[in-house]
Amino acid sequence: MKTNVTIYSRHGCHLCDVMKEEVLQIQKDLEFTIEIIYIDKNIELEEKYGEQVPVILIDGEIHDFFKLNEERFRKALTS
Repeated sequence: MKTNVTIYSRHGCHLCDVMKEEVLQIQKDLEFTIEIIYIDKNIELEEKYGEQVPVILIDGEIHDFFKLNEERFRKALTS
């Protein structure tokens, strides 16, 4: 089963753009799907993640927020 990576993001968020680019670069080496969910105007998601975006989940479990720890991310995807 392919690993699913979800990124909770906002439009116009510089940190979000950086994280998305880093994840796309890693995807060139490792096989996983990426889903980007924008929390803008979604009250439930803004309450849950609003101050922490970008938030990255691996198979539904929170992995990182604000910045991607690439080494830990790669390890999580290959273990």
